[in-house]
Amino acid sequence: METEKRMELVKVIVEEVRPVLQGSESKTLLDYGSGTGLVSLELTDLVESILLVDSSKQVLEVAAAKIIEKEITNCKVLYSDFTQDNPELKADIVLLSLVLLHIPDTKVILRKLFNILNNEGKLIIIDFDKNDKVSHPKIHSGFLHKELKNILSEVGFKSTEIKTFYHGNQIFANQDASMFISNSIK
Repeated sequence: METEKRMELVKVIVEEVRPVLQGSESKTLLDYGSGTGLVSLELTDLVESILLVDSSKQVLEVAAAKIIEKEITNCKVLYSDFTQDNPELKADIVLLSLVLLHIPDTKVILRKLFNILNNEGKLIIIDFDKNDKVSHPKIHSGFLHKELKNILSEVGFKSTEIKTFYHGNQIFANQDASMFISNSIK
């Protein structure tokens, strides 16, 4: 999946997330659906520690190899599927980068992530804006800001700010699309 287009998106996402993490040197970050760590391994200097969680052993092996190769000392990987498991974990920040669209029940996963967060914790979601051109049985066709805000509020988040930050060609199921960043506080 580490195609040129993908890498381009990753760069844009990293640039958008880094400022949000300013002042988080003492915080723990959990990257849910981390994949091979393309995004979170670029954030290691901003937080105390990062846990990369994914439901694919294969991608985590790649991530683990990168952590060793880059001599990163504050990252670990965990094989888990939070849609199935009830994680006994705690984190100050949870990152969900282009993952929510793959999870059928949005509310259930957001509730589990809410429960993982410490009080005043932060949930950062990067995903695609709602896109009527995308229709796929396995994924959501993006998200409306208002609908996502409502779900986050129902789950218990005190505040959420959402903004679109990037428009790209053929970046979502081969369609032109835009990405948003959502920042919620528990």
